Amino acid sequence: MSTSVITAPTYDPTSTAKAMADQYIQGMQTQLTNQTSAATATGKALSTLSAAISAFQTSLAGLSGLGHTLYAQSATLSDTAVGTATASATAAAGAYSLFVQQVATSSQVSYDSLADGSQLGGQLTVNLANEAAGTNTANFTVQLDATADSDGDGKLSVREIAAAINNASGNAGKVSAGVITVSGAPRLVLTSKNTGVANTVSVDGSQATDAGLQTGFTSRTIMTAAQDAILYLGDPTNPATAMIQQASNTFTNIDGVSFTATHAQAAGSAPITLTVGTDTSGTTANVQAFVDAYNKLKSAVDGLVSAGDPKNSVAAGAFAHDSGIVALRDNLVNLLRPSGTLSLASYGILANKDGTIGLDATRLQSQLAINPNGLDTLIGTASTSAPTGIAGSLTTYLNKWTDLTTGQIQQRTEANSKLQSDLTQRQTDLNAKYDSAYQRYLKQFTDLQTLQATMQNNSSLFTSLFSNSSN
Repeated sequence: MSTSVITAPTYDPTSTAKAMADQYIQGMQTQLTNQTSAATATGKALSTLSAAISAFQTSLAGLSGLGHTLYAQSATLSDTAVGTATASATAAAGAYSLFVQQVATSSQVSYDSLADGSQLGGQLTVNLANEAAGTNTANFTVQLDATADSDGDGKLSVREIAAAINNASGNAGKVSAGVITVSGAPRLVLTSKNTGVANTVSVDGSQATDAGLQTGFTSRTIMTAAQDAILYLGDPTNPATAMIQQASNTFTNIDGVSFTATHAQAAGSAPITLTVGTDTSGTTANVQAFVDAYNKLKSAVDGLVSAGDPKNSVAAGAFAHDSGIVALRDNLVNLLRPSGTLSLASYGILANKDGTIGLDATRLQSQLAINPNGLDTLIGTASTSAPTGIAGSLTTYLNKWTDLTTGQIQQRTEANSKLQSDLTQRQTDLNAKYDSAYQRYLKQFTDLQTLQATMQNNSSLFTSLFSNSSN
């Protein structure tokens, strides 16, 4: 009697179960992976767009925000050793005669009779005043209690008194205190923050517990006397010349001009001349900065909506098929074309074929010579409260994208974040489905492997029992 051998395929239940489970979720996983990649790319693209718009708005505000203009005026001095000056676009061209009789200074005094080891208790009063006029500008108290005793030895050193003055709640930086050592003895030095005769520093120690402090604060050394700045608008020897006296060294009496005195002129010296005129290079630099800022934003948006080039393996932008972002790109171009007789082209700001803009500096200067005020009228003000011109239109439109509550970027970001959260949950659910399928297949193929082994053993037994030799 002959028998046939039962044969069966050999396999590993673990790898077979994994392969079957992978095949089971393959379609769903591919779809989910693509959706997750797209959501991630969208999130990055929204961040790129937000940063690009914010950078442009910041630049625009610096160039044409409130108090800023593209058209620049310059203020030059015949003697730069006397001071510095700047002019805004509203300053009238002209020459002004100035004479600086004295510059404003801060008060600096020292108390030379103080000693370390003073008794705790009481308080000091630090005064800022115009002593000649008998008017008080400000004062604050300094407590000489345990809080001033930083080393806890029950006594006050001159350095601890200086620290207590600096840290006094009412000081707020009005007076700075320090210590210098002369011939081994400490001296307390006080300096006023603000210039002007009204900020002369003194200390009243009559309410200190220590008698040495009471006496030590009765006399002081004037290291630098506080004084006001004095400026003449013309020759100081002319009785009709206007004199301006103030605590600050910065004068703004000429409309649109800021002059800061740094050195006094010697008596009998000739007045200096302050000349206000067009700042050609400054205006060109401002316009070029506007051009560069716009082009940077335009290029960023162009990259996001680019169709790509499959033939050359260039991927499309994240918003290549997003009509809203495409509209943003188109509106950036349209907003540079205001209605009216003035145009950017007339001031040398010309459109390139790719939608960016360039500057013809020669044409700019030619038009400024004809109509110097037209540039700022055309560009306008990048202000949310009172927007005007091109800058105002760009600001108003872009705020619809960047507003943190209702802006397009915020709404899109929130929607994309929710989508990413949903995709994460779907991935979790799919992982669970995969694990369930894997365990099911693993059991099935393990059972099948066991059954095959049993049948193989039985086949071998039968072969042994019914072979010819056994007969």
